[in-house]
Amino acid sequence: MVCVNQNTFRQLISGHHTGAAAVGLRLLLRAVSLPYAAAVRGRNILYSGRLLRSISAAVPVISVGNITTGGTGKTPLVIWLCRYLESKQRRCAILTRGYKTDKARPSDEPALLAKACGETSVVVDSDRVAGAQKAESQYGAEILVLDDGFQHRRLKRDLNILTLDATCPFGYGRILPAGLLREPLSALKRADVIVLTRYDQVASRTTARLEEQLAQLAPAVPIVKAVHRHTHAVAAGAKTLPLDTLRDKRAFVFCGIGNPDAFVEHVRQSGMDIVGSRVYNDHHVYTQEDIKDLILQAEACGAEMLLCTQKDWVKTALLKPDTTDMLLAYLAMELEFIEGLEVLQNRIDRVLEMGNGQKETDRS
Repeated sequence: MVCVNQNTFRQLISGHHTGAAAVGLRLLLRAVSLPYAAAVRGRNILYSGRLLRSISAAVPVISVGNITTGGTGKTPLVIWLCRYLESKQRRCAILTRGYKTDKARPSDEPALLAKACGETSVVVDSDRVAGAQKAESQYGAEILVLDDGFQHRRLKRDLNILTLDATCPFGYGRILPAGLLREPLSALKRADVIVLTRYDQVASRTTARLEEQLAQLAPAVPIVKAVHRHTHAVAAGAKTLPLDTLRDKRAFVFCGIGNPDAFVEHVRQSGMDIVGSRVYNDHHVYTQEDIKDLILQAEACGAEMLLCTQKDWVKTALLKPDTTDMLLAYLAMELEFIEGLEVLQNRIDRVLEMGNGQKETDRS
């Protein structure tokens, strides 16, 4: 199996790589994307025309997804949503397909979700309908959160929340593998709410143009704006490291996420001195050798600490050898809404009210 470096791939499809070879590769990728795009369009037509049936769960379903591959802030939104549902005294469960999960070791996202949402059950099943039935029967879930569910139309949902990364909202404007789009931009109309993440990382002129595009592509869909706030770092033993104590600290940064550039920029904005970095493919499965190699690179750069994302931390914290004094920590991050939070909360509350109505109906 050929493993493609995702950063190199992004450079290619974004047009940053020039020359005859790069142009030829882009043309080839566009040709390959045609049958995939046709299949996606055909599937959507079948679901929209009800020739393929969406199956309803016994309890309400809220989907959080995206229209592109890579990191759009979907996981932090799922965590925020579950905590909001918990605050409303609802017993909820997250349905996730568990990308790169095996029985011996769960993948990063289910482990992160389980840790961040202590009162929420996490059900890993590639069959979302079966996962919904399990969440209802085994965990008594009153509401389901469908993680990465925008394209998974077999399970009917009552609220479709779509995340768009403001730094790369439309995946370079092309369908996979010529771009990062999972489906055509016309699919934006299926969303009930669009959450624009990393809104503070682009110029105001760019965000204004993006909002104009969204008004044309999905005129009836409300837009909520959010930013990623890194509040502190966390080391082994859940030791909290305030950001002001890390200012000017020499850090070697590593990650295996969908949007590594955004993470590196956040570290830089936090005031740390990035003396080196290593980027792995999204959902990279770390080994003991990876960590040893990272420590050697960090020491060679004169770094005082190794810093990663929380998503990477759940796969690396136990791999650090006892023979090194190198500090290993992750940068804690929360989603902060800067505009439109009331719209999102109102849409969620409507679903909760519908759930109450269903329960009353079931009792009668």
